[in-house]
Amino acid sequence: MSIDFKSVDGSELEPYVESLGLLRVQVFRQFPYLYDGDLDYEKKYLKTYIASPRSLVVLAMDTDKIVGASTCIPLEDESSEFQIPFLQAEMDLSKVCYFGESILLEGYRGQGVGHRFFDLREGHAKRVIPELEYTAFCAVDRPEDHPLRPKPYRSHDAFWDKRGYRKQPNMKAEYQWKDIDQESETKKQMTFWLRRF
Repeated sequence: MSIDFKSVDGSELEPYVESLGLLRVQVFRQFPYLYDGDLDYEKKYLKTYIASPRSLVVLAMDTDKIVGASTCIPLEDESSEFQIPFLQAEMDLSKVCYFGESILLEGYRGQGVGHRFFDLREGHAKRVIPELEYTAFCAVDRPEDHPLRPKPYRSHDAFWDKRGYRKQPNMKAEYQWKDIDQESETKKQMTFWLRRF
């Protein structure tokens, strides 16, 4: 399988919103997110990226099908819920680029796409934030004994560590969504990872 990468900024994302939203719903149903998502919410979420001319969405394409995607946006342009942990840590928002997610259909994993996603986003961050100090993302915290944790399951921690990211146990945020095995939304704790430039 050959994968091509297409980078879109800001409003260039609009033609891909529906396909990307459906991909997010599909991939995030898997552990550890277990997200029972819907397309309407995804379309609203992606408006933040459309509104920022400094955002980047990298699309992984197999011919004309989107099989993966990765996002980044200057933290100044993100919503306040993502900014709060950085403000609490007294960090300068203007020097941080937030990496939203990297998602990829299962059959395309293990081919170096994750590294390519990071390379392209880090390069973009350096271009749009001249005084860049950090790139950052957050990941959901799930217990080792979670009943829906697949066996075997390998977390991404070692990969992120290899990329130069360090887990920040004191930088946390709470977001809520409905898990696939739940009746209603519940709060989830997310921990931030940072790389210094």
